[in-house]
Amino acid sequence: MQNLRIPGPTPCPEEVLIAMGQQMINHRGPEMAAIMKEVAEKLKYFFQTKNDVLVLTGSGTGGLEAAAVNFLSPGETVLSVSIGVFGERFAKIASIFGAKIIALNFEHGKAADPALVKKALAEHPEIKAVLVTHNETSTGITNDLKSLASVVKGAGKLLMVDAISSLSSIDLPVDEWGCDVVVSGSQKGWMVPPGLAFISVSPDAWKAHAESKMPRFYWDLAKHKASIEKGQTPWTPCVSVIVALHKALIMMEKEGMQNIFKRHQKIADFTRKGVKELGLTLLAEEKYASNTVTAVLATEGLDPKKLLKVMREEYNTVLAGGQGPLEGKIFRIGHLGWVTENDIKVTLDNLKLALPKAGFRS
Repeated sequence: MQNLRIPGPTPCPEEVLIAMGQQMINHRGPEMAAIMKEVAEKLKYFFQTKNDVLVLTGSGTGGLEAAAVNFLSPGETVLSVSIGVFGERFAKIASIFGAKIIALNFEHGKAADPALVKKALAEHPEIKAVLVTHNETSTGITNDLKSLASVVKGAGKLLMVDAISSLSSIDLPVDEWGCDVVVSGSQKGWMVPPGLAFISVSPDAWKAHAESKMPRFYWDLAKHKASIEKGQTPWTPCVSVIVALHKALIMMEKEGMQNIFKRHQKIADFTRKGVKELGLTLLAEEKYASNTVTAVLATEGLDPKKLLKVMREEYNTVLAGGQGPLEGKIFRIGHLGWVTENDIKVTLDNLKLALPKAGFRS
């Protein structure tokens, strides 16, 4: 089997793939309704919330668009707190639908500074909502969301969080931190193929929804809320992936949420230690280094694109390259979802052999 070590899509356990391969069922029938209701409740457990958690058929980016069009209106001012490519994408989506964006961008490899967020909110009292990425896969950084949330909610603003690559792998107590809208995606730590987005909605967010004037149809979350109460979705869902998610959530419950967090922490520490022992340098400030993806600088003559080719073709290991301004400057190792320390050991062993072939001088 190929050693897939990118930050999504991630490998899936055999049990999940078997569940996904079952024959179709009636998406309006009682069997699907029972699965949907169980999935919604189990997602609430992992979101650590009593808020509504809705299941959308679409990618994580679709979930971000749903967040933008359901809780904002054209002309409203939104603060975008960005630490990388995906933070910038969230802002672009809101902007396309008419929101006025105030961009607070931080250097790639650095986390957002809550003090600067507080300053921006004080300088722009007209801000309606704040967009934040919890875990930025393009840079391997996890923001201090607890501190950021305290600042945002202290200012009385709506907090909208991209948690696509963190939720289920990194602790994010949605209710405790006061997050209003939180988006995740099936292809990351949930151990399921791409095709689903999940979004939690607080009572304050529903109030904003009632006032929102952005156009929406497929992503109208009011329709999803009404449907989930009947164990359905307003439109034809991705039945196979929902069935696979149901199986994955049962497996995750068995492992235990806190155990999952500890496993990801341990594997991330092992990855970072191994990378440094190879003479490589991390992009991320280690205090904020992600437990789901490690970004590595291309130094000492290393050609990251050649490295990816050698790893894939000679060592059957697939890594990720840099994105946006980091293209050709870093490579990334994904370690989220269905991953063990041995998976990373194999990756590091292969890296040791491949690095000299890609120009690295240790």
